[in-house]
Amino acid sequence: MDFREAAKLGSCLSKDYAEDLFRLLVTYESISASESASRLNIHIKTTQDFLEDLFALDILDREEVYEGKRPYFRYSLKVNKISVSVDLTRLKVIEKETDSRLRMRIREMKNAKARFTTSRSNDYISNVVVWMGEGRDRTERKFNLSIPQGRFLFHLPFPTAESLTVAEIMNKAGVENIYIPEIVDIVHVLLDLQVIEST
Repeated sequence: MDFREAAKLGSCLSKDYAEDLFRLLVTYESISASESASRLNIHIKTTQDFLEDLFALDILDREEVYEGKRPYFRYSLKVNKISVSVDLTRLKVIEKETDSRLRMRIREMKNAKARFTTSRSNDYISNVVVWMGEGRDRTERKFNLSIPQGRFLFHLPFPTAESLTVAEIMNKAGVENIYIPEIVDIVHVLLDLQVIEST
């Protein structure tokens, strides 16, 4: 199960009516959305969406039947147990992308709409505030940094300085390789927000 599927399943299970709907699915050989909705006194669209989500997750079977000329679906349980197993390593930045990011030459962008706040110890950046939009529509987004990210950004070259590779900045900042994924993550975010530039 991938993360998106797990999130959809979690959303289904968190509904107030989830246990009651599952009880019906366990009790009945098959049941329609309208039958379920009337039995539990909930809206048919709500019931339909719930059953369709479970069908998409391969938890239910679905059979199209006809009442006169009007087709509708009947649902039945396909499984007796639901187990959630999510491989979180699949969320990690892929190695090829990481390698290219490490070789990228970067520096702070000139006139970037951002403020870097230095820690009390004055040896790393504790957060970055980025302003987005203009005038009254301007909003700010604050990024609280991990200490390795803060040390990395503390050594980010200024806009007028010569750019360095991500790997060179990590080395200069004394950031160990185990922190590569979170460094690559913040570099990606700040590139998108035009706080840093790739040269």
